[in-house]
Amino acid sequence: MNRSVFLPCFLAGGLATACLTASDRPNLILVMTDDMGWGQTGYGGHPFLKTPNLDAMAASGLRFDRFYAGAPNCSPTRATVMTGRSNDRTGVQDHGYPLRLQERTIAQALRGAGYATGHFGKWHLSGYSGPGAPVLKKDERNPGVFGFETWLSATNFFDRDPLLGAPDGIHEFEGDSSEIIVGEALRFIGNIAKTEKPFFAVIWYGSPHAPFAASEADRAPFAGLSDASRDHHGELVAMDRSVGTLRSRLRELGIAENTLVWFNSDNGGLPEFRPESVGGLRGNKGTVYEGGLRVPGIIEWPVGIPRPRITHVPAGTVDIFPTLAAVAGLPESALPAVRDGMNLAPLFKGDLPSRDRPLGFRHRGRAAWIDGSMKLVTQRLGSDAFELYDLANDPNETADLASAQPETVARLASEFRKWNESVEASVAGRDYPEGQVTDAITRRRNWPEEDLYKPWFEEWKSRPEFSRYLTDGGKRKK
Repeated sequence: MNRSVFLPCFLAGGLATACLTASDRPNLILVMTDDMGWGQTGYGGHPFLKTPNLDAMAASGLRFDRFYAGAPNCSPTRATVMTGRSNDRTGVQDHGYPLRLQERTIAQALRGAGYATGHFGKWHLSGYSGPGAPVLKKDERNPGVFGFETWLSATNFFDRDPLLGAPDGIHEFEGDSSEIIVGEALRFIGNIAKTEKPFFAVIWYGSPHAPFAASEADRAPFAGLSDASRDHHGELVAMDRSVGTLRSRLRELGIAENTLVWFNSDNGGLPEFRPESVGGLRGNKGTVYEGGLRVPGIIEWPVGIPRPRITHVPAGTVDIFPTLAAVAGLPESALPAVRDGMNLAPLFKGDLPSRDRPLGFRHRGRAAWIDGSMKLVTQRLGSDAFELYDLANDPNETADLASAQPETVARLASEFRKWNESVEASVAGRDYPEGQVTDAITRRRNWPEEDLYKPWFEEWKSRPEFSRYLTDGGKRKK
């Protein structure tokens, strides 16, 4: 790796394709947990959970003090990662809604630029609710449709001994799901590392989402807690261990130096494990308060981030696409023209004291608007009822300043309404070349009821994760 060639182009912060050769382009890995809260790391001060591998990653890279999931639950955040756009723009207004086929994804952009692309784990962008089933090749929204040439994926959450779908069929595994998908991702990475191509690997865990299931060894440190809590935290132990496996293997392959690994969660912590799960923040998964949106965030990239640092600049999953496009040297035309994220690459050198655009969130009729340290919250889109919080002095959102600072509310509300209007235009399809939404499927579906999955479900419905679906009538929609 010739740093003297690469770094001047990188420091410019632009999309400098001409500066990068194929061998210069960094490998890119996105790692995302499922339902891991802001407070659930050792480095964040959790009172009994140990995460030594995440701690080591945070100590050697860029650690975000304020990193935000795109929404307070799973599918919407995944849509923001893939597109750099607020989830409602993409049609993914809630869990289990499909990503529109008209959307332009980061995997498509990187594959078009010569990257090998692979997805491993939870997908949840096909528009199916219900417990995770293997993504089928005939699924019209499988990861391959959105740019992943290699994939081994589940429709939703999955636990130990998972069943995962791939282009060549269904694969059955035994063991911890985090270790399994990291192992499969490393098989892909090892094969690509033998070639001259850079790779883009997405590892989306099914942990620590319910139903919780950990090995006895991973449950052991949590004696005295409830069974559910022991399993939940045991899943986090196994997940952290798999992060260590990933980092170690990258070093063994000799590619760690120029491989960017970005770690975060898909939403805030679960309410049953508060306050520790959210680090004392207000709210939890499903809310637009900090506990529902703020999540762990770390980037490790030895060449690009040679000195460890902690940033207090607010950032989020909407920034992943623009940032990776910049470091991979993609042209501006590779990104969606209307997007909400920004290029965070200058942060890697400490050259970004603040972000140049606020962060907006819409979810189930509620919304939030974060501009620097100030946060506007409304529990009903379209109303004039706003809450105002100063996160610099009140990160737990205990004091609503709306009455005391009406001018600030008016300014932020005006910004938010303008943004919200642009989101509504996107919802209507105005961003697409067709000027409208042409997608045939815009609703959530229960996969066991769909013709594509009925034959498969009849064969596999005796498995524990599916038997509960039958007994509760499919009402559980986490």
